Amino acid sequence: MAKKKESSFKTVAENRKASFNYSLLEFLEAGVVLTGSEVKSLRQNRCSISEAFVGEMSHGADAGSLFLFNANIPIYELARQFNHEPKRPRKILLHKKESNKWLGAIRKKGLTIVPLSLFFNPKGFIKIKMALAQGKNVGDKRETLKERDWNRDKARILKNYNAGK
Repeated sequence: MAKKKESSFKTVAENRKASFNYSLLEFLEAGVVLTGSEVKSLRQNRCSISEAFVGEMSHGADAGSLFLFNANIPIYELARQFNHEPKRPRKILLHKKESNKWLGAIRKKGLTIVPLSLFFNPKGFIKIKMALAQGKNVGDKRETLKERDWNRDKARILKNYNAGK
């Protein structure tokens, strides 16, 4: 009998400030090229993508491909000399058509690609959820805060109103 997995997705890292700092327009899930020691480190839930961004490699054999930059995956101590560099660029696996579409959007429209979360899918592969985003200005951020506060107050009022019945 096969073992059942606890959940279908195991989130390793999340960028919670992305929806506050950016207007998220379009979402996409893709694979990431990793080494063995990076996967071992991720299985220990030791990763940060809050300062990470997705961009194009400008030189080399992989020019024109999307890469995840500045994602901090700490070294795995038991790997010894076979360890990885914690903040190295990691290639994102996409079909050429999708890659060209997203690269065109960041080149022409001035948009950016923001990593939202890093997770293990049900098969055990590492996936990244990304969004095509446009930066918010200060006024937009204030509006987001007002809306969040109003929704919180509204829920509190409805809770008290329903408790009185």
